[in-house]
Amino acid sequence: MRKHDFTLEMAVRDYECDMQGIVNNAVYQNYLEHARHECMKSVGIDFKQYTMMGVYFVVVRAEIDYKSALTSGDSFAVGLSLIKESRLRMVFYQDIHRLPDQKLVLKAKITATALNQQGRPEIPKEVEDVIRARFQPE
Repeated sequence: MRKHDFTLEMAVRDYECDMQGIVNNAVYQNYLEHARHECMKSVGIDFKQYTMMGVYFVVVRAEIDYKSALTSGDSFAVGLSLIKESRLRMVFYQDIHRLPDQKLVLKAKITATALNQQGRPEIPKEVEDVIRARFQPE
Protein backbone atom coordinates (compact mmCIF):
# COMPACT_ATOMS: atom_id res chain seq x y z
CA MET A 1 0.00 0.00 0.00
CA ARG A 2 1.45 3.39 -1.01
CA LYS A 3 1.85 6.25 1.46
CA HIS A 4 -0.99 8.72 1.09
CA ASP A 5 -0.95 12.50 1.29
CA PHE A 6 -4.62 12.41 2.33
CA THR A 7 -7.15 9.79 3.40
CA LEU A 8 -10.92 10.04 3.71
CA GLU A 9 -13.13 7.39 5.31
CA MET A 10 -16.64 6.80 3.98
CA ALA A 11 -19.39 4.16 3.96
CA VAL A 12 -21.45 2.62 1.16
CA ARG A 13 -25.10 3.69 1.01
CA ASP A 14 -27.78 1.25 -0.15
CA TYR A 15 -28.74 3.24 -3.24
CA GLU A 16 -25.17 3.11 -4.57
CA CYS A 17 -25.48 -0.63 -5.21
CA ASP A 18 -26.69 -2.27 -8.40
CA MET A 19 -28.91 -5.32 -8.89
CA GLN A 20 -25.99 -7.59 -8.01
CA GLY A 21 -25.76 -5.98 -4.56
CA ILE A 22 -22.36 -4.38 -5.19
CA VAL A 23 -21.38 -0.75 -5.66
CA ASN A 24 -21.99 0.31 -9.25
CA ASN A 25 -18.71 0.93 -11.07
CA ALA A 26 -19.59 4.56 -11.85
CA VAL A 27 -20.15 5.32 -8.15
CA TYR A 28 -16.48 4.71 -7.42
CA GLN A 29 -15.64 7.79 -9.49
CA ASN A 30 -17.88 9.82 -7.16
CA TYR A 31 -15.93 8.49 -4.18
CA LEU A 32 -12.63 9.39 -5.83
CA GLU A 33 -13.83 12.87 -6.76
CA HIS A 34 -15.17 13.57 -3.28
CA ALA A 35 -11.81 12.61 -1.76
CA ARG A 36 -9.96 14.91 -4.20
CA HIS A 37 -12.24 17.82 -3.34
CA GLU A 38 -11.90 17.24 0.41
CA CYS A 39 -8.12 16.95 0.09
CA MET A 40 -7.87 20.21 -1.81
CA LYS A 41 -10.17 21.99 0.66
CA SER A 42 -7.97 20.75 3.52
CA VAL A 43 -5.01 22.66 2.03
CA GLY A 44 -6.97 25.82 1.19
CA ILE A 45 -7.93 25.15 -2.44
CA ASP A 46 -11.70 25.49 -2.80
CA PHE A 47 -12.97 24.41 -6.22
CA LYS A 48 -16.16 26.44 -5.77
CA GLN A 49 -14.21 29.65 -5.19
CA TYR A 50 -12.08 29.03 -8.27
CA THR A 51 -15.19 28.29 -10.33
CA MET A 52 -16.67 31.61 -9.23
CA MET A 53 -13.45 33.26 -10.53
CA GLY A 54 -13.80 31.50 -13.89
CA VAL A 55 -11.14 28.84 -13.27
CA TYR A 56 -12.35 25.27 -13.80
CA PHE A 57 -10.55 22.16 -12.58
CA VAL A 58 -11.25 19.27 -14.94
CA VAL A 59 -10.35 15.62 -15.23
CA VAL A 60 -8.70 14.88 -18.56
CA ARG A 61 -8.05 11.17 -18.02
CA ALA A 62 -9.25 8.52 -15.58
CA GLU A 63 -7.55 5.13 -15.34
CA ILE A 64 -9.19 2.73 -12.87
CA ASP A 65 -8.28 -0.85 -12.06
CA TYR A 66 -11.08 -2.57 -10.14
CA LYS A 67 -9.80 -5.30 -7.80
CA SER A 68 -12.77 -6.23 -5.58
CA ALA A 69 -16.26 -4.95 -4.79
CA LEU A 70 -17.85 -3.04 -1.96
CA THR A 71 -21.36 -3.84 -0.75
CA SER A 72 -24.01 -1.94 1.18
CA GLY A 73 -22.82 -0.85 4.60
CA ASP A 74 -19.13 -1.44 3.94
CA SER A 75 -16.76 1.14 5.37
CA PHE A 76 -13.80 2.13 3.25
CA ALA A 77 -10.94 4.59 2.97
CA VAL A 78 -10.00 6.58 -0.11
CA GLY A 79 -6.32 7.48 -0.10
CA LEU A 80 -4.56 9.80 -2.50
CA SER A 81 -1.19 11.15 -3.41
CA LEU A 82 -0.77 14.14 -5.70
CA ILE A 83 2.05 15.02 -8.07
CA LYS A 84 2.50 17.78 -10.63
CA GLU A 85 3.23 15.72 -13.74
CA SER A 86 3.94 18.63 -16.05
CA ARG A 87 3.39 22.35 -16.39
CA LEU A 88 -0.31 21.78 -17.14
CA ARG A 89 -1.15 18.45 -15.50
CA MET A 90 -1.69 17.21 -11.96
CA VAL A 91 -1.97 13.50 -11.24
CA PHE A 92 -3.89 12.05 -8.33
CA TYR A 93 -2.88 8.48 -7.50
CA GLN A 94 -5.82 7.10 -5.57
CA ASP A 95 -6.87 3.82 -4.07
CA ILE A 96 -9.79 2.52 -2.09
CA HIS A 97 -9.41 -0.04 0.68
CA ARG A 98 -12.26 -1.74 2.51
CA LEU A 99 -12.18 -1.30 6.28
CA PRO A 100 -11.21 -2.75 8.62
CA ASP A 101 -9.42 -5.52 6.67
CA GLN A 102 -7.65 -3.12 4.24
CA LYS A 103 -8.67 -5.24 1.21
CA LEU A 104 -7.79 -3.36 -1.98
CA VAL A 105 -10.94 -2.38 -3.91
CA LEU A 106 -9.41 -0.26 -6.66
CA LYS A 107 -6.40 1.71 -7.82
CA ALA A 108 -6.76 4.82 -9.95
CA LYS A 109 -4.66 7.40 -11.75
CA ILE A 110 -6.65 10.57 -12.32
CA THR A 111 -5.05 13.25 -14.49
CA ALA A 112 -6.42 16.78 -14.14
CA THR A 113 -5.75 20.34 -15.17
CA ALA A 114 -7.35 23.74 -14.74
CA LEU A 115 -8.90 25.87 -17.47
CA ASN A 116 -8.56 29.65 -17.26
CA GLN A 117 -11.24 32.20 -18.17
CA GLN A 118 -10.35 31.82 -21.84
CA GLY A 119 -10.83 28.04 -21.65
CA ARG A 120 -7.12 27.34 -21.99
CA PRO A 121 -5.19 24.98 -19.69
CA GLU A 122 -3.44 26.93 -16.92
CA ILE A 123 -2.84 25.86 -13.34
CA PRO A 124 -3.02 28.94 -11.08
CA LYS A 125 0.28 29.88 -9.44
CA GLU A 126 -1.17 29.65 -5.94
CA VAL A 127 -2.30 26.07 -6.67
CA GLU A 128 1.18 25.20 -7.97
CA ASP A 129 2.67 26.68 -4.79
CA VAL A 130 0.40 24.55 -2.58
CA ILE A 131 1.19 21.39 -4.54
CA ARG A 132 4.90 22.08 -4.30
CA ALA A 133 4.75 22.86 -0.57
CA ARG A 134 2.28 20.22 0.62
CA PHE A 135 2.64 17.31 -1.77
CA GLN A 136 6.10 17.52 -3.32
CA PRO A 137 8.41 19.04 -0.73
CA GLU A 138 11.93 19.63 -1.96
